[in-house]
This record gives sequence, structure tokens and C-alpha cells, in this order.
Amino acid sequence: MPVKVRIPTPLRSLTAGQSVVEVTGKDIGEVIEHLEKQYPGIKTRICDEENQIRRFVNIYVNEEDIRFKQGQATVLNEGDEVSIIPAIAGGADGEVRRWPA
Repeated sequence: MPVKVRIPTPLRSLTAGQSVVEVTGKDIGEVIEHLEKQYPGIKTRICDEENQIRRFVNIYVNEEDIRFKQGQATVLNEGDEVSIIPAIAGGADGEVRRWPA
């Protein structure tokens, strides 16, 4: 079933500048896999080497954080909206943090 995925600015170079894309998937894990098929390289920005969502990447389904649901197993319904949001943290060390390449 198709769902809309909101893409954050740092990942839009992988989606040809699109801020919203549509993919299919019964859960978040499948959506990530389908994103990777359509937009190669996006999964490595979202997931670590163990295929777990990186700790600084927040994913919401209809504005609900999947960490408080079933994580990557969070079931999706047609018309759901998935948002990928990089965590933003303040700090005084002056070091610039970037998405993994």
C-alpha cells in the first residue's frame, strides 16, 4: 500500500530534490527497503550497519514517534504519512555534525 514519506533537506539530493515521495510498505522496515530500491544510498543514511535506525534519525508516522510504537515493525495503513527527521541538538563545542556519507 502506498504511503507518503517526507524527506529531510539533507537527503533530498538522493530523491532528485523531492521533499515528499511515495513508496509502498506494510511497515517502516519495508518502507526503508523500498526507499533504498527507488533512491539508492538513502538506507545507509537512515540505518546503521546492523540495519537499525540510526539514533539521530527520528521517524514519525502521522506525527507519532515510532520509538513509542513498534519501531521498524510499526504497521502502516494506506494514506499514512511517514516523516524522516534528523535529530537536532545544541551544543557549545562548535563541531559540525553531518549525516553519514
